[in-house]
Amino acid sequence: MRIGFDAKRAFKNKSGLGNYSRDLIRGLHQQFPENDYVLFTTVGETDLLEDNYTKNLICSSSSSKAGKSYWRSFSITKDIISAKLDIYHGLSNELPFSINKSNVKKVVTIHDLIFLEIPSLYPFIDRKIYLKKFSNACGSADKIIATSEHTKKDIIKHFKVKENKIEVVYQSCNDIFKKKASKENLAQIVKKYKLPEQYILNVGTIENRKNLLNIVKAIYYFNLDTTLVVVGRKTPYYNEVKDYIDSHNLGNKVIFLPKVSNEELPAIYQKSSAFIYPSLYEGFGIPIIEAFNSGTPVITSDQGSPSEIAGDAAILVEALNSKSIGIALKSVLESNDLAKSLIKSGYKRAELFNKEIVTKNMMQVYKSL
Repeated sequence: MRIGFDAKRAFKNKSGLGNYSRDLIRGLHQQFPENDYVLFTTVGETDLLEDNYTKNLICSSSSSKAGKSYWRSFSITKDIISAKLDIYHGLSNELPFSINKSNVKKVVTIHDLIFLEIPSLYPFIDRKIYLKKFSNACGSADKIIATSEHTKKDIIKHFKVKENKIEVVYQSCNDIFKKKASKENLAQIVKKYKLPEQYILNVGTIENRKNLLNIVKAIYYFNLDTTLVVVGRKTPYYNEVKDYIDSHNLGNKVIFLPKVSNEELPAIYQKSSAFIYPSLYEGFGIPIIEAFNSGTPVITSDQGSPSEIAGDAAILVEALNSKSIGIALKSVLESNDLAKSLIKSGYKRAELFNKEIVTKNMMQVYKSL
């Protein structure tokens, strides 16, 4: 087969959709080298993906941002036809608006519908643009990939898509989280970021839906003898959290690390006593898998994708109930047996999201078209 990919995110995004795109591209090359894989990208070079995966490139000829955007949404179809593809896969919620002019089989991955489920997080014009793009992708695709059963239900609800048009293919995480950090590496990370001997961890953009404020409230209400380390980019929501921290004298109990590299993050997971992730909405929840692979006990939401991904390998809490979060944290921090049991269950659960299994499942979708 000859399969093309919208590789914009693989070339430009360091995390999130970029990681998803790169992991799939790498996995397909490694497990199914008999196929041809063609990457369609708005830029010709990247240091995020190794050269042996970027030999088959088709790039936009435009030098302007507007021109590149137009190519990706419209004129790319001419290149898709010229490339004689069997399948074109939009890896990040989109397909070209003109792709039905080609005879290629069309696949799109829909990661989440946050802009519809929690519209207050997005400006009006962004929501309108996303709605047009997602509607086109779901309507044009021969197969839609949902990253969780929860996202599949949302797609059916919002776009009235037939259930048999959607396949759930879970994500994997970077293999770097499976490698045990050396004592030297751990010591370097602790020193660099001035980490305490014992701490709990939260990873993700600091925004309302990630629910950081309720973690901080739980620490305050239960007077937990721990430090919360938060790894993630700040948004205006950070100010709300910081105001609470300051007004409750919790400055010595919360550490913010906005810039941590992918290479450093596994050590921070491995050194933590628990990973706390009470997100209000996720399309998947990849940090849960990262924590499982890192040997870190997980506490997460009892609803939506986080509970689906975590299964019975985590403590599930009421996300908006800081008391529920506090009880769970207290339990893990005070019971070595419970922590060890969660670690063991986490390792086992992580096997379901093994890169080889995920890649094989995606290939089965391609072969079914």
